[in-house]
Amino acid sequence: MSAPAPSPLAIVDAEPLPRQEEVLNDAALAFVAELHRRFTPRRDELLARRAERRAEIARTSTLDFLPETAAIRADDSWRVAPCPPALQDRRVEITGPTDRKMTINALNSGAKIWLADFEDASAPTWENVVLGQINLADAYTRNIDFTDPRSGKSYALKADEELATVVMRPRGWHLNERHLQIDGEQVPGAFVDFGLYFFHNARRLLDLGKGPYFYLPKTESHLEARLWNDVFVFAQDYVGIPQGTVRATVLIETITAAYEMEEILYELRDHASGLNAGRWDYLFSIVKNFRDGGAKFVLPDRNAVTMTAPFMRAYTELLVRTCHKRGAHAIGGMAAFIPSRRDAEVNKVAFEKVRADKDREANDGFDGSWVAHPDLVPIAMESFDKVLGEKPNQKDRLREDVSVQAADLIAVDSLDAKPTYPGLVNAVQVGIRYIEAWLRGLGAVAIFNLMEDAATAEISRSQIWQWINAGVEFENGEQATPELARKVAAEELSAIRTEIGEEAFAAGHWQQAHDLLLEVSLDENYADFLTLPAYEQLKG
Repeated sequence: MSAPAPSPLAIVDAEPLPRQEEVLNDAALAFVAELHRRFTPRRDELLARRAERRAEIARTSTLDFLPETAAIRADDSWRVAPCPPALQDRRVEITGPTDRKMTINALNSGAKIWLADFEDASAPTWENVVLGQINLADAYTRNIDFTDPRSGKSYALKADEELATVVMRPRGWHLNERHLQIDGEQVPGAFVDFGLYFFHNARRLLDLGKGPYFYLPKTESHLEARLWNDVFVFAQDYVGIPQGTVRATVLIETITAAYEMEEILYELRDHASGLNAGRWDYLFSIVKNFRDGGAKFVLPDRNAVTMTAPFMRAYTELLVRTCHKRGAHAIGGMAAFIPSRRDAEVNKVAFEKVRADKDREANDGFDGSWVAHPDLVPIAMESFDKVLGEKPNQKDRLREDVSVQAADLIAVDSLDAKPTYPGLVNAVQVGIRYIEAWLRGLGAVAIFNLMEDAATAEISRSQIWQWINAGVEFENGEQATPELARKVAAEELSAIRTEIGEEAFAAGHWQQAHDLLLEVSLDENYADFLTLPAYEQLKG
């Protein structure tokens, strides 16, 4: 690798952080700058293409498999690259942000994989962006411990062979990093997160017998996967490691990507590891894309849309069949329950639901699944152990019995459930509470015994928007209107003030969160991502 020229990257509007020079050194910043120079113009074109495709969906109210890529789907000969040993067994994966305590707990959790999240479970404050990188590097060099200042409890890593393998998730294509700029232009957050992590850790991970592994979020097309593949090829050459060292798992969490699963794997075939079924973002994407498609696309309460809903089942079964046909892992969705330390009965009921969900995924052919809390690792492990036994995965289950038609994936009206007034109240409650925490720099938040992330707020505000614009009438006779949403939001704000007390209320961002939720729920011009206007208000 040749010596880098001084980086044109400028750090803007950011307070210096302890040890930041370890991450933001000249060589690493030169690499990020080169990623930006080479690939941001294509990123921008792909974001424009998203808008064009959304306009086409608004015109037609339908989607189909792409005729121009039919040959790729019809060619039975191609497979993704062989799986590296560290990713063979993915039966339980834990997700979470990269703060110091979570880094240790996730690696120690007993899960096979930790999704180290710089995306939906992490509010992108500069501190979270930079210190998260430091925490991961410290974990790989075993230079990490943590003592909780409140409890005095200390945390340290277990032996190397007991630690989860890290699969890191950078930000999606749509988010920029305002604190790193070139000539006044912000660098995409994806290149900042990927670039810093890859530059500092790719060789280190190879020395540990693993590699630079990534989860790719919010992908909407195979052309976006092609861009990531080109980034990987360039990055591996830049640091001088073999091509094919990188492995990527793509989240199929947009409705458009569900129609391009094979093409996405094909574009990434030298670097692909698998696909994942992500529930809340997927539903958010359906609302976003079909928001003017009429009554047949109106979703009921989010908790009524389980993975057994016919259109969700079509999506997950197609994902398993597609992955196994091409030699890739199929990873199931999130168990978001947070165990209660006070209510054993709540835990008992929730654990049974988690167990049933994980049993279903294992029996359907998934090779692994997600949990949000270490206490759920043994439950999910048991479900997959029963099916897998000593096998690392079940990619040999080809699921040739599955036949999914294009219309099946958007048959929202196949679900026998309707929006309810309590569903509206819950969407407002969760939306306000999550956004308030996000504005304080927290991306993974326990709300009503569930671990929520940014996808939660997206589906919450999208459902409020959709129900109002569809003129939904609830079971109590009230109609979804802006006035009703404002009334419910005002009641929730008052309830929070009573619940936490005047001092805590004043110290938080509650009014700001209330206002932002209503802005993105009631504005006639639907915002593509809640996190874009929220990022403008995020301090740090």
